[in-house]
Amino acid sequence: MEYQKGQILLIVVLVMVTALTVGLSVAARSVSNLRTSQEAENSEQAFSAAEAGIEQSITNNTSVSGSFPNQATYQTTVKSIAGVEFALNNGSPVLKDDAVDIWLSTYPSYTNPWTGTLTLYWGQAGDVCTNSEATNTMPALEVVLMSGSLANPKESRYALDGCAPRNGINKFESVPAGGGTVSGKTYIFRRTIVVNSGLFMRIIPLYAPALMGVRGCDSAGNNCAALPQQGTVIEATGISSNTTRKLVSTKYYPKLPSELFPYSFFSPQ
Repeated sequence: MEYQKGQILLIVVLVMVTALTVGLSVAARSVSNLRTSQEAENSEQAFSAAEAGIEQSITNNTSVSGSFPNQATYQTTVKSIAGVEFALNNGSPVLKDDAVDIWLSTYPSYTNPWTGTLTLYWGQAGDVCTNSEATNTMPALEVVLMSGSLANPKESRYALDGCAPRNGINKFESVPAGGGTVSGKTYIFRRTIVVNSGLFMRIIPLYAPALMGVRGCDSAGNNCAALPQQGTVIEATGISSNTTRKLVSTKYYPKLPSELFPYSFFSPQ
């Protein structure tokens, strides 16, 4: 009898240990699920708060801060896209036959035209130059510079190509290799253009998409000279409990209508 009682006690202890283990596992899973759900909710609230901050900054064109009844808060910082050098199209490739504009005067009044030397950078290591669109990845550039005044504007055009085999066909200006680095990105081609009372510049990649950067210098080409503002970058931080979400919105000035730029045809003749 004493032996049987010992067996029963051992079985009871094992059952209790098993039940306790299962109970603790279920409790731990419930706590983990609850924490995950709370973190997801805080993340969504922080994200929504950051989005609201960006909307406020876009509307007011200034840095803002605020809070919501759910205790989520937001804070934004508005920065100008300007300076001595910057990557065009926010560092993304400009599509073939698309265009990107550089404002050389104050938007939208065209006042304070810029004078200096502007250097364009484009092309990446590994680009392939062929006469076949299927395999070609090396872009050429068409550049349209508008300068002077609104009453008497002057148009200058440049056709630039670093692909030697194509130069004999398209008759573009041949640009030798020898680029540089702009905003942390390295380019294999560059071309400096003298600007006198510049209003704006339009750049169109041909043959292939193009990553591009730009740098401004004074008229002598020696000292760096900041280019006019091109738009704004809004950085927003949303906070909910211990969760932080950050968003960045880039807003360039509107593109000029394509009707202002007549189509260009290039041919060996």
